[in-house]
Amino acid sequence: MITFERLPKNYKHWEIEYKSDRAYLYLNVSEKDGIKPGYELKLNSYDLGVDIELNDIIQRMRFEHPNIKVVIITSKQEKNFSAGANIYMLGMSEHSWKVNFCKFTNETRNGFEDSSKSGSIKFIAAINGICAGGGYEVALACDEILLVDDRSSTVSLPEVPLLGVLPGTGGVTRLVDKRNVRKDIADMFCTNADGVRGKKAIEWNLVDYIAPPSQFSDLIEKRADKLCEEVKLRNGNNGISLSKLNCSIKDNKIEYDTISCSLNRNDRTAEIIINGPSEKDILNIEEINKIGCEWWALKFIRELDDLILLLRTNELEIGVLTIKSKGSLDCINNLSNILYDNKENWLINEIIGHIRRTFSRLDISSRSIFTIIDNDSCFGGILSELLFCADRSYMLNNELLNKNKNGPFISLSNLNFNFLHMVNGQTRLETRFNSNKDKLKSLKDIIGLKLNAEEAFQHGLITVIPDDLDWDEEIRLSIEERTTFSPDALTGLEANLRFPGKESCETKIFGRLSAWQNWIFNRPNASSDKGALKLFGSGSKAKFDNKRV
Repeated sequence: MITFERLPKNYKHWEIEYKSDRAYLYLNVSEKDGIKPGYELKLNSYDLGVDIELNDIIQRMRFEHPNIKVVIITSKQEKNFSAGANIYMLGMSEHSWKVNFCKFTNETRNGFEDSSKSGSIKFIAAINGICAGGGYEVALACDEILLVDDRSSTVSLPEVPLLGVLPGTGGVTRLVDKRNVRKDIADMFCTNADGVRGKKAIEWNLVDYIAPPSQFSDLIEKRADKLCEEVKLRNGNNGISLSKLNCSIKDNKIEYDTISCSLNRNDRTAEIIINGPSEKDILNIEEINKIGCEWWALKFIRELDDLILLLRTNELEIGVLTIKSKGSLDCINNLSNILYDNKENWLINEIIGHIRRTFSRLDISSRSIFTIIDNDSCFGGILSELLFCADRSYMLNNELLNKNKNGPFISLSNLNFNFLHMVNGQTRLETRFNSNKDKLKSLKDIIGLKLNAEEAFQHGLITVIPDDLDWDEEIRLSIEERTTFSPDALTGLEANLRFPGKESCETKIFGRLSAWQNWIFNRPNASSDKGALKLFGSGSKAKFDNKRV
């Protein structure tokens, strides 16, 4: 089983140096320590294991080092920044592994940009050698790209001419959408295997600054000083430690402190139950700082993030996730208000950021998602966001209990209208109602109110409201029907329906990964025994099927 927790003492591929308000992150990949056997990570190339460490490092910086405002990513290896994703790993991997690898690395790079936008950490790529493919895609996710002008250091996206695939981590999209490179120049760049250096890299807008080796360190410090001035919410004196998650993994069960997940592999379903906060979690900011990662909001989102990754990577045939919650609606509402009221605090800002990125990870997971709201549910505040992540939501319409004010309820919070944006830059409510301002205004008027099934349905917040007699049967039949459909068709359907309306650089990246890159990875021109991806480094020339389809 592939797991995603790492501890600093066990890092194999990265070295970190902290200096005042900045951190220097050196890529120094251990060739023999690939996450799977059968290949070596030469030339600072990376696989999933390298990126899992990177994700863990940045997450720890966010919470454990609140004084860090800028991260400088560079290489420890002379004249070699990174050769990108390891080609031999890709060539020998199953298709599902390639896609999930690309998805995770995309999410990690998107996390750079999310942190930068939210008042958290800024990122500089200090390219001090050859920077190819996925190495350049790491740089593209940073706020600024600096390149040493030494006649040998280059940037390139050589996937098309060398491998018969596209850059898998948003390279092409960021090139034109983020860096505003002209399409004809981008075409020249993406079909040139040799890379671009120095002044031409500046002229083509591939990097932001260049400097000769003797002045490169000064350039790094100068740009770091400038970006530090832009960071507003990294002002804590003491960080909080991220302790190891309390996770138990058995044959059909994954359990954490706040979440349990039951796997039914025969039916290809998983039931996720979230245990909501209690009165002891309603704390002031000083108390939250004191207990750190034991506070329910941070513990829950770390556990949910880990669970999503475990299921995505290890349980490929689980097709439907049902999400339930148990607990007090008042408590989750009060806790969500604490988050909103303290959003300018560095720690709360980082917790909200973690929630935002984790829910986005759920959005782009290739799984059908149903939320189930019954008598014990607490889908309010931040947990109500899961209603809008879902493809469908079912809420028990128990008329007798509703009349007695004891039935299932949901509620909205201020956080549903701010801060928890999807990768399209909109909130899930904006996306759900196609940015209808009148509708969104009317929903703001009911923030904090407890809505029963009929009220929630009238407001468009719930999909189906079966009564007691039909409840179990309707849910069972819906899930059974879902599992009979083509998984490929469902992945395409869900990816389209979850992101209507406004597009962003991130939605394009994930959409194109799901469609174009997914398709290209499967084609014989890349992945057959005579495909470019399989023959890379062998000295043999790929044999292409030359039909354009």
